[in-house]
Amino acid sequence: MSHSSLSCHYDSYLPSDSSLETDALNRHWNGRVSAQAEGPSRRKSNLHNAMAAEMDSSWGILVWVIIWIVMGETAAPGGQLFTLAALTIAAYFGGWLMVKVTTLPALIGMLIVGIVLKNVGFVNFDQNYEHVCSYIRKIALTIILTRAGLDLDPVAMKKFFFTVIKLALIPWTFECVLCAVMANLLLGLPWDWAFLLGSIIAAVSPAVIVPCLFRLRGKGYGVSKGIPTLVLAVSGVDDAASVAVFGIVSSIMFSSSSITMNIIQGPFSVIGGIAFGVVCGYLVKYIPERNDAFLVPLRVLLLLTGGLMSVLGSEEIGWGGAGPLAVIAFAFVACKNWAEQGWELEDNPVATAFEIFWMFFEPMLFSVTGAQVVIADLEPHLVLVGGGILVTCAVLRTVLTSVCAVRSNLNMKEKVFVGLAWMAKATVQAALGPVALDEVRKMATADGQPVPELLQYAETVLTVCIMSIVITAPLGAMVITVTGPRLLSKTTKPPVLEGWRRSHRPSIRDISIIDEEEVAERECEAEANNSSPEDSPAAPNAYSSPMPAPVPVTVQPNHRT
Repeated sequence: MSHSSLSCHYDSYLPSDSSLETDALNRHWNGRVSAQAEGPSRRKSNLHNAMAAEMDSSWGILVWVIIWIVMGETAAPGGQLFTLAALTIAAYFGGWLMVKVTTLPALIGMLIVGIVLKNVGFVNFDQNYEHVCSYIRKIALTIILTRAGLDLDPVAMKKFFFTVIKLALIPWTFECVLCAVMANLLLGLPWDWAFLLGSIIAAVSPAVIVPCLFRLRGKGYGVSKGIPTLVLAVSGVDDAASVAVFGIVSSIMFSSSSITMNIIQGPFSVIGGIAFGVVCGYLVKYIPERNDAFLVPLRVLLLLTGGLMSVLGSEEIGWGGAGPLAVIAFAFVACKNWAEQGWELEDNPVATAFEIFWMFFEPMLFSVTGAQVVIADLEPHLVLVGGGILVTCAVLRTVLTSVCAVRSNLNMKEKVFVGLAWMAKATVQAALGPVALDEVRKMATADGQPVPELLQYAETVLTVCIMSIVITAPLGAMVITVTGPRLLSKTTKPPVLEGWRRSHRPSIRDISIIDEEEVAERECEAEANNSSPEDSPAAPNAYSSPMPAPVPVTVQPNHRT
């Protein structure tokens, strides 16, 4: 075969320029249409291409060396900062292993890693880093409360307000009082310490509930009656009540003010905290402006700094219950206002940013909390009695919650599932459990040592809180996973997963900074307007089939699970 025949034979497999353009347009339009079938889009950010490049491991070593040079011995192997970083990394991989092996929540593995490393002697923080760990817990608490506020659906809250309040506050109040009474009678805690413990134990954990509801909703269970939305809304209100009451009780316990001032402080903390959060929520509706190029990072920064200012500021002025309520009100009102401006509730980039913050602080929070436990110092009586209190409270609360769901559109099986769904404890217990111990350590006597009696009470509260995570978090996850398909009705066509329901492990690439697709469309329009008439395509003849008009739908970026 000659060279010319080979060339002709090869060229026959190459498409013409016009066919290449047509195929490219078809792939572009078909990709946009198929993306619409997957759900709403999330705008890509300037970080998208930068994060796509693989990071060499030498970058991590270089950063560590720089920190070592700047910080000194604390960042060297064996130093306090190095220990905290190693504990966090080990906890992250412990959580990953827990999910892969058992499908249980990652926080269980993180907590176990903290307990193990503490008891083998790897973790031993000094007084300065105990102070650092307390601030880590406060930042984590701010992130937890902000996410709870952003997850509240304003439409659902308005439509089912009394149902949500009834299912949240009545079982919460019952469990708080029951735990306080049993702790006073069986563990010997004074009434103020008993109610402090009850306010912590009564909180449920969205960190356990959300991944389980994610899997059930993806299969179509409970969607027809909005049960996942109901469970999530109630858990947010439940956590708000726990943190607010805890702040009020702890402020009264560790305050030097008069009894009259402490009594007045309670309701004023609630009213003042909610009012401050609502004002801040309406403020971020107008600041920054909607057309600002850095709208998303500015809103994230305002929400984070406002939440930290509320939590830390309320503690400084002695109104501990006001800060947490302000954080939730701030996040809820801001999310509602942003939705009115066009942002989708299910695809809020600010909520995605806080999910990413939680990915960093979750292993720190649970590993540091687990590192507070010394197994050799645990009293068998405390473990047995504390476990009995936790199981009793969980069972009776489940029964009461099912009873409180009367006069709703739920059938009997769905009422039982709703009661079982709020069994798990984790996030609030990890964030608030060690707070009392931190406060007692600040109240040192003349010889620099804390009061032994108060120290024993604080350690009892912390131990019961950690036991509540170890017992109820895996149990709650298993109960939701097993009973969901048996108690909930299934839709024939599972819904499109949106927002946090698409993935409970978002990517940092999801954060939108500038709408690159809108910029690209403007550039294409400018090029089309500047093109000469000779370069424009010829008009189609009467026998050619017209090409379909493109559908203005953005391509859905991939999300990691």
